[in-house]
Amino acid sequence: MNICIVVGARPNFVKAAPIIRAVQAARQKGEIINGELVFAGSEDDKSIEPSLFNDLMMPHPDTYLGADSDNLNELTGMVMSKFEQYLDQHPTDVVIVVDDLASTMAASIVAKKRGLLLAHLVAGTRSFDITMPKEVNRLVIDGLSDLLFTAGVSGNSTATREGAGQEKIYMVGNILIDSLRHNRQRMVRPAILDSLGLTDGSYLVFTLNRHALISDVSNLRAMLHAVINAAGQTHIIAPLRGQSAQAVKSILSEESCTSTHFHVTDAMSYLEFGYLSAHAKGIITDSGNVAEEATFNSVPCITLNSYTEHAETVRQGTNVLVGENADILGERTAEMVRGKWKNSTLPDRWDGRSAERIVQILTDVYATRH
Repeated sequence: MNICIVVGARPNFVKAAPIIRAVQAARQKGEIINGELVFAGSEDDKSIEPSLFNDLMMPHPDTYLGADSDNLNELTGMVMSKFEQYLDQHPTDVVIVVDDLASTMAASIVAKKRGLLLAHLVAGTRSFDITMPKEVNRLVIDGLSDLLFTAGVSGNSTATREGAGQEKIYMVGNILIDSLRHNRQRMVRPAILDSLGLTDGSYLVFTLNRHALISDVSNLRAMLHAVINAAGQTHIIAPLRGQSAQAVKSILSEESCTSTHFHVTDAMSYLEFGYLSAHAKGIITDSGNVAEEATFNSVPCITLNSYTEHAETVRQGTNVLVGENADILGERTAEMVRGKWKNSTLPDRWDGRSAERIVQILTDVYATRH
């Protein structure tokens, strides 16, 4: 069985790495199985730090499609064309598309037209906002996929509600946790903590990525004010890149928002950020992945959004949603600093064996069809 794993952006590699390890383990046990990693982008993608593959203990992609465009429709067409060329040259039985980007949607369309077994990781996540491009991608990929690998009960419920047969749905657990568990003892303490004289558990972490938050300068200013005022003497570490870093630095340069305790740093490596977030007093973020990691590490987390595709982080985990409301953000940050937070538990199947389940399911399903 030849498996092709398609990823479209840096965060997807964190979820692909465990599958590659599981394929290698299955082959060592005598299974006739091979896995290839295909990246929709190019080798010089600036969002991927040079250390990423070593940090994740995974090989570099076998193939780079080299598709690059700011226009999502144009990017979709480019990936479709290039992925079709890839399949012409590489015998493939199963295609796993990771997450819900335009590039992975494009690959899923090509794979389905080829009659290949198509699996979606992670399936069943919804924002229920059809104006979001990712929501369209999710609906298309889930609709086309033969196998829906969900992270939890909410993903199963969504897939079932949208008409997917039970025989297609597999709750494999949160594969992000596979990488966290595998690398937990390898995390690297960032130098900035020592330079500021900060001990574990004494600082907050702030991350920002959503365009809607970055582009609304007035509200972003209000939210930064709220965080800084509520944090008081607690240091805030903000590893940011690109437009996020520019927007936050610009606001912090204003006289009314100056803070000696808010530190914008360069984006960190996977192992450095893993340490930073695992040992924080609390995290303020707009990233679902970061919120999941916070729940795993039992670190209080505030998400700058009114919804999350990862509902278990709110229902069982450490995550709370504040929308884009600066006042509520300030209140929650103050509670975080005081150490007043809700109790949490680890969601089901966050045990680091998701990739193992995925490979076993693929092996079984493929065997029944051949």
